[in-house]
Amino acid sequence: MPPLARFLVRRVLLAVLMAWGITLVTFVLTNLVPGDPVAANLGQRALGDPAIVAQWRAEHGLDKPLWQQYLIHLQGLVQGDLGMSQQSHRPVSQDLAEFVPATLELAGAAILVSLVLGVAFGVVAALRRDRLSDHALRVLSLVGISVPTFWLALVAFYVFFYRLQITPGSGRVDAALGGAPAVTGLQTVDAVLAGRWDIFSSAVGHLITPALVLALYTIGLLTRFTRSAVLEVLGQDYVRAARAKGLPGRTVLFRYVLRSALVPIITVAGLAFGSLLSGTVLVEAIFAWPGVGQYAYKSATTLDLPAVMGVGLVVGIVYLVINLVVDVLYGVIDPRVRLQ
Repeated sequence: MPPLARFLVRRVLLAVLMAWGITLVTFVLTNLVPGDPVAANLGQRALGDPAIVAQWRAEHGLDKPLWQQYLIHLQGLVQGDLGMSQQSHRPVSQDLAEFVPATLELAGAAILVSLVLGVAFGVVAALRRDRLSDHALRVLSLVGISVPTFWLALVAFYVFFYRLQITPGSGRVDAALGGAPAVTGLQTVDAVLAGRWDIFSSAVGHLITPALVLALYTIGLLTRFTRSAVLEVLGQDYVRAARAKGLPGRTVLFRYVLRSALVPIITVAGLAFGSLLSGTVLVEAIFAWPGVGQYAYKSATTLDLPAVMGVGLVVGIVYLVINLVVDVLYGVIDPRVRLQ
């Protein structure tokens, strides 16, 4: 078996083990949260009737010991059953299948914008070190990292929608259009598959502002990180040798500098994408974006334990998949990883 294939098999097995650890951690932490799910779901009046309380706890398996509840939960996960949501009275897997694509679309657009602008700004800042453009981009990156995302979301919504009225309002698509037939759950993709370019245009318009708000922090982070990585590579002997050979500057930049600098950049980008997925709660609330962030918030406030554990499991699995993809990209970009 090739070294890269062996490495990939080891990483997949490790990911399975870590996925089991995620189920255990999310179950334990969720059940340690102070509060009574019975009171959160039934109300104070129903708490006065012990029969109703006992029946509700029995229906949701809360009358069993914690270790037995975890085994039942784990058995359901193996069968693809995440439990029944206490707030929507639907399977948690069905709720997540509805809300997760919206968050993926928002976070995917944000990380795409972040990669394009962040890497480009970082390369320009490194190549024009200590010049005016370098200082301007460093200030811009500092602003992006420092400004709170929720405050920026409020300002962007107020200025561009309420005052200037140049961006659409809340939601993922204009209410009059209804939305494209669901295939992937991503409005932009489903609109293209259905040939509904009016829905596609509306979905992109609704996506731009929240995606840019989410991307600003990551753009600042990637700009600073890319600048540092490119500056480090520019001082290497093989880069100076390539320039001494008379190779064009574009060739030196893309074949020598960027390829070596991409390894740490990919690490930061992968972690940033995971953070975007798990940190969209406030942005989704401000722009009324029907994603997993709002679902997680409502589940936490009502102590909907199956839904909270389902969200935690999905976010953990996303991090595992991202780390696995990043590890594979290491081997594609850097031959030293394949040899090791």
